[in-house]
Amino acid sequence: MSAVRRKFGDEYQAVGPARSRRDRQRFVDKNGRCNVQHGNLGGESSRYLSDLFTTLVDLKWRWNLLIFLLTYTVAWLIMASMWWGTAYLRGDLHRMHDDTAHVWPTSTTSPSAFLFFIETEATIGYGHCYITERCPEGIVLFLFQSLLGSIVDAFVIGCMFIKMSQPKKRAETLMFSHTAVVSQQDGKLCLMFRVGNLRNSHMVSAQIRCKLIKSRQTREGEFLLLDQCELDVGFGTGTDQLFLVSPLTICHKINSKSPFFCLSQRSLRSKQFEIVVILEGIVETTGMTCQARTSYTEDEVLWGHRFLPVMSLEDGFFHVDYSQFHATFEVPTPPYSVKEQEKNPSLSSPLSSLVNNNKTRKEQVCSLDCIDIAGEKNKLPYKLQKIS
Repeated sequence: MSAVRRKFGDEYQAVGPARSRRDRQRFVDKNGRCNVQHGNLGGESSRYLSDLFTTLVDLKWRWNLLIFLLTYTVAWLIMASMWWGTAYLRGDLHRMHDDTAHVWPTSTTSPSAFLFFIETEATIGYGHCYITERCPEGIVLFLFQSLLGSIVDAFVIGCMFIKMSQPKKRAETLMFSHTAVVSQQDGKLCLMFRVGNLRNSHMVSAQIRCKLIKSRQTREGEFLLLDQCELDVGFGTGTDQLFLVSPLTICHKINSKSPFFCLSQRSLRSKQFEIVVILEGIVETTGMTCQARTSYTEDEVLWGHRFLPVMSLEDGFFHVDYSQFHATFEVPTPPYSVKEQEKNPSLSSPLSSLVNNNKTRKEQVCSLDCIDIAGEKNKLPYKLQKIS
């Protein structure tokens, strides 16, 4: 996004999403995909078969369609061979065009048995082939076929329905800002990012959570490659429950309990971490739970920036300009960590140095004016000096 300039008290330059200074492996991609592969399962792979329905739902679409076609085709072939075997055992294959045939009196070929099964399964209606009361085996086979067909339909069609109604595509209409920012809000240093909903349908009971993932070493010397730490985004105050009808800025206040308590602008360049954002909610139209994920690395955290406003009131409606959704602008922010600011309160205000400089300049100007007045007094006659 090209840089634009907006005026908010003073002029600041809006910038687009920052690009990573170094390409490293992510734990969670920007699109929410987790970069985790399970290998060397051994005998544990049989657990996938114990939960066969979920395994089929999790498969890709090409494998689901292949299983869908093979299930019906194989079931039709097996049942057709059973009907043909029943007719062979009852001797109907030798009594063509005879009214004494027990199952079907018109044909003795295998395609005829296959078509007979299809007519029974799909309840299309029988032509010349039909079941007679003189064949109890055919009646039992008909009952078995009806039950088997109901089970296959419920399992396969139910699997396809769940596969189509999964809310994964709904998560694509939930937006996250490309970058996170660090700046002051109400006098406190905060880590912020933005979320938005592109659809008019709401996310019911939307809740957001943040995880800080980084490697660390314990006091006992154990190295944790992916240590997860919770970032408070309003769990105690209830602000993590979102009413997501317009873009919202999620704020994590950095304090003594925050993992970023010692984070400063200088240390941000040398740190290596990843912030995983998880947004969960219930899709209003389907009632299914939806989860959207993204992540921010240390290269995608902008120090001393703030998001551009995207809301405006036009013709009695609140208008959202998503072209400025990811744009940020620079604001005065102290480059010190919260720990350093607590030790030295004079560092907490980004404008304190400017105010002090202005004060010193005013004092210098006043002193110069006094000097000038004193000089002018010395030039006046003695009587006028006493009057002045």
